[in-house]
Amino acid sequence: MKWQDGLALVVLAAMWGASFLFMRTATPEFGAIALVAVRTGIAAMCLIPIMMMRRKWPDFVLYWRPILFVGVVNTAIPFCLFSYATVHLGAGFGAILNATAPMFGALMAVVWLHDKLGISGVLGLIVGFIGVVVVSSLRVDEGAISGLLPIAAALCATTSYGIAACYTKKRLAGVSTLAIATGSQIMAALVLAPLAAMTWPQTLPSASAWTQVAVLGVACTGLAYLLYFRLIENVGAAKAMTVGYLVTVFGVLWGILFLDEVLYPRLIVGAALIIIGVSMTTGWLRWRRIAARAS
Repeated sequence: MKWQDGLALVVLAAMWGASFLFMRTATPEFGAIALVAVRTGIAAMCLIPIMMMRRKWPDFVLYWRPILFVGVVNTAIPFCLFSYATVHLGAGFGAILNATAPMFGALMAVVWLHDKLGISGVLGLIVGFIGVVVVSSLRVDEGAISGLLPIAAALCATTSYGIAACYTKKRLAGVSTLAIATGSQIMAALVLAPLAAMTWPQTLPSASAWTQVAVLGVACTGLAYLLYFRLIENVGAAKAMTVGYLVTVFGVLWGILFLDEVLYPRLIVGAALIIIGVSMTTGWLRWRRIAARAS
C-alpha cells in the first residue's frame, strides 16, 4: 500500500470515527430521526453531482428498488439506531459496538447465502460475542438494566448492516458502488423526510448543532464515501475494509479528547475481544495461524 493510500485510510477512519462524536452531541437537539434525515439529505446532495459526472445515474434508475431496500436497511435504520444509542452510551462505546458489523455480516451470510465459516469463523463469533458481553457488563454494574436498551439498539444496527451487505451481494452484484451509495442516501432521506417532519423538535436546534449535522453530512458521509471508493479502486476492497478497525480507535479517541469520556479497563478488554473476533470471523486471523504462532 502506498503512503498516500495509507494516509487516506487514516483520514477516512478519523472522519467515520468523528461521526459518533457528532451524533452524541447533535442528536439531543434534533432527535435521531430528524438528524439522520438532514444528514442523508446533505450527503445525497454532495454525491449526486459526482454520480452524474461519472455517468452512473442509469444504474440508480435501473436498480432503484433494491437500492431503496439498501437505503432503508443500510442507512436509515442503523443511522437512527446509532444516533439514539450513542446519546446514551457515548461516542467511544458506540464506536466499539459498531465494530461488530462485519461479524454480523458473516453470520447473516451463513444464514442467508449459505456461506461456510469454518473453525476460525465460529471461534471468532464466540470471542466477539464475549467481547460484547464484557462491554455490556459495564451498564449492568452501573445498576442501569434499562441502559442495555441502547446496546441492543446498536447491535440491531450492526445486524442491519449485515443484512444489507448480504442483500447487496445477492441483488446488486456488478452495480456501480457509487450509484448504490448515492442512491441509498437519496432513498434514506426520502423515506425519513415525513417521519422527520412529524418528529421535528419544537425548539429550533442551535447553530452549533446545525454545523455538526452539516459536517456529518458533508465530511463524515458524502466525502467519506468518495474516499472509501477511491481506496477500493487503489488497494482493493479487502484492504479498504480494514478501516473498520481504525474507526473504533478514532471513535474512542475523539470521545476522550472532546467529551471527557472515560476509557475503562473492561472497555479496552471488550473492544480487543470484539476486534479479534471480527478478525477471525472475516478471515483476517485464522485459528491454525494463531496456534502455530503460540507453539
